[in-house]
Amino acid sequence: VQLVESGGGLVQAGGSLRLSCAASGSIWSINAMGWYRQAPGKQRELVALMYNGGSRIYTDSVKDRFTISRDNAKNSVYLQMNSLKPEDTAVYYCNAKSPRDSWGQGTQVTVSS
Repeated sequence: VQLVESGGGLVQAGGSLRLSCAASGSIWSINAMGWYRQAPGKQRELVALMYNGGSRIYTDSVKDRFTISRDNAKNSVYLQMNSLKPEDTAVYYCNAKSPRDSWGQGTQVTVSS
């Protein structure tokens, strides 16, 4: 599975961004897609994940601010990020789960205070 992300950038605190990720290759094997992030000096962490059946999980710090969605016709996953905070600054990685994890190249999100 190959993943290509887009939509990162620089935004002021309180602003919004939307990340997109398109999958190609062995998409039939995917059972979940989502987003992870890695801030400088920190471990990569799960942000949001959406399973093929529609269930979603979010890390606590983004609940009520971020929304994950998928468009199966476009083999894509999205992350709508509202009320952004400086602590959301990180490189965001698209992830697809099949028999193994696949990763996008990462997109930088920077939130200024």
